[in-house]
Amino acid sequence: MTVTDTTTRFLFEDTHIRGELTQIARPFQEVLSKHNYPRPIQPLLGQFMAAAAMLSDTIKFEGILSLQVKGNGQVRTLMAECRNNQALRAIAQYNDDFEDSGPLLGEGHLAITIDPDKGQRYQGIVLINDDDIDLASALEGYFQQSEQIKTRVWLYADHNAAAGMMLQAMPKSASESSLDLQEDEDWERLNFLAETLKPEEALNLDSETVLHRLFHEETVRVYPARELRFECTCSEQRSANAIMTLGQQEALEIAHEQGHIEIDCQFCRARYAFSLQQVEELFSPKPEDSIN
Repeated sequence: MTVTDTTTRFLFEDTHIRGELTQIARPFQEVLSKHNYPRPIQPLLGQFMAAAAMLSDTIKFEGILSLQVKGNGQVRTLMAECRNNQALRAIAQYNDDFEDSGPLLGEGHLAITIDPDKGQRYQGIVLINDDDIDLASALEGYFQQSEQIKTRVWLYADHNAAAGMMLQAMPKSASESSLDLQEDEDWERLNFLAETLKPEEALNLDSETVLHRLFHEETVRVYPARELRFECTCSEQRSANAIMTLGQQEALEIAHEQGHIEIDCQFCRARYAFSLQQVEELFSPKPEDSIN
């Protein structure tokens, strides 16, 4: 059995505990194929992708959820985003003199941004570092501080696949916090079982096998898995809009000097070239702009 590109929600019957299991291979490989990332960065990028997909399906909304970290290590910035609970993309920027044995993120901040198609944009920021606050710990801290939800997160990645699992103890009422629950035997037992998951199992077994392996003695309701894929949001129209933000004078000066304007997508490496004539047309009045 092999890992599937899915995220799966599950619920433990007769408890207030829910979970999410995310596994990706092809979307991760698509991202790695676009850039020649140093090997130490690759698993970190995979963890961010798995986490973005996992959180997006947990929150359940139409829009973009992104995880972005900026630190003082060799990786200057790293971002992964999941759009509409399915479409993934990610990117990392690092120092030119990157050394495999050097620090990756160093000390930094992780921004969790929720940008719904309808509604207000929200952002939470937590600390992250290479030592005692890794990505899993940072996400646990986010849910506990911002959402008041007791949460455990496990993340796994190598150079081929990535996976994540999360357990959450949901409050019994809207006025309560699950952080206040004391001596929760269900929570302790299920966390103990989840801790037994090995990286090679998370990265190589399908979700059904993993959940059965961990929780076969529990009554678990498993919801239909949601498929995940790599997909970039760049387009010719978005590139044209970017040129128009330069303003007519600056855009035409660049086009005259270079003969064209080329826009490169940093995520997928797609290139969009606009000739001088096309740049001029971007700023030409459209028929619908005329007043009869």
